[in-house]
Amino acid sequence: MPELPEVEVVRAGLSPAATGATVSSIVVLDERSLRRHVGPAEDFVERLTGRTILAAVRRGKFLWLPLDGGESEGGEALTVHLGMSGQVLLRDRGADDARTRIRIDLEHPDHGPLRLNFVDQRIFGSMAIDDLVPTADGLPGGYSGVERASRALIPSRVAHIARDPLDPAFDDARFFASLAKRRTGIKRALLDQSLVSGIGNIYADESLWAARIHFDQPTGTLSRSRAKTLLAEVRLVLAKALAEGGTSFDAQYVNVNGASGYFAHSLNAYGQQGRGCPRCGRPISRESFMNRNSHFCANCQRLR
Repeated sequence: MPELPEVEVVRAGLSPAATGATVSSIVVLDERSLRRHVGPAEDFVERLTGRTILAAVRRGKFLWLPLDGGESEGGEALTVHLGMSGQVLLRDRGADDARTRIRIDLEHPDHGPLRLNFVDQRIFGSMAIDDLVPTADGLPGGYSGVERASRALIPSRVAHIARDPLDPAFDDARFFASLAKRRTGIKRALLDQSLVSGIGNIYADESLWAARIHFDQPTGTLSRSRAKTLLAEVRLVLAKALAEGGTSFDAQYVNVNGASGYFAHSLNAYGQQGRGCPRCGRPISRESFMNRNSHFCANCQRLR
């Protein structure tokens, strides 16, 4: 499933083309991609047509496009959830992609006519128009890359999601305090989106390997120093993955131009079972974990 780096790559590519653009027309080719929208496809089309996109914002793996106007007090946003295989592709007007579920035509004052295709092979992703509500801490709802576009608003469906480690408003001290109170393994904590968002299975394994922490190490046993080291490694891993365009194992994870990321070539632990640890040379192990797998070095990441 796409996580923070993959979604941020999409957001960054979408922002200059979508910000300031007006929606001229929408075609819903598969209503299953509106499963999270409250109302029928006709409602989605009617409420979106003619609206201007104000920004492209992300928190964790959740992406939204604030809209002008709207009837709700805080305004509305077009929320995008990529699910397992969702893609947001920018095309010239008239271009289509296989498995396009929703087609949105835009008129941009600088870039002219554009087309946004929401493509989803497995149809687990979705689009929806959602009300924007005030953030609990009064800080910008997510990362937009444009300070003037950062408002203290967030889609109601995303409000329960914690901030991610690359969010300028992420509170390190609050994270450490909450982590110390957890009675669980550290990897479970990293995947808990009520604590911290955007860290998927791949990036949890890579961060724990870098910090030399076993995935099942109890959170209550981590010193503040080791917790700080782990958070620093999480940020380094996410930043490196972002710089390399995210992790693409197949053609499903691409940016808005359809190009794949190459962070898969930089993995030290995830998917490397049986290969030598880049640090000590011992084989990387794999164990079942929460209906998925954990990859780690049993020598470097000992359970303490």
